Amino acid sequence: MNTLIAIPSSAPGGLEAPVGEHFGHCEMYTMVTVQDKTIQSVTVIPNIPHEQGGCLAPVQYLAEKGAQKLIAGGMGFRPLMGFNQAGIEVYFGGNCLTVGDAVNALLNGQLPQFSQEQTCGGSGGCQH
Repeated sequence: MNTLIAIPSSAPGGLEAPVGEHFGHCEMYTMVTVQDKTIQSVTVIPNIPHEQGGCLAPVQYLAEKGAQKLIAGGMGFRPLMGFNQAGIEVYFGGNCLTVGDAVNALLNGQLPQFSQEQTCGGSGGCQH
């Protein structure tokens, strides 16, 4: 069974791209389809703009794209709850340098699930 993982990324996206520091303020998302711990495909989609307080728009966007898991370096409490309600598992990948590193760490069971203690104010200026 395929699993679609979304990872906030810096341009140009892809497995070699840096992981975006804050999910809602990233330039794009790298979407990685995996099956049996093997990467099947990699696509890049642009982030959508969201205004202050509109942090659930990217959550809905990724849910509509079919994301089942998200690896993020940082996010606010509201989007974390939004992902939980949408049934998208969120993992903390703030220590990973590239998207590929983050995906491999997730596949090897090395990333913790994102918790409320890891959230920030959501301004995008937090330190992760």
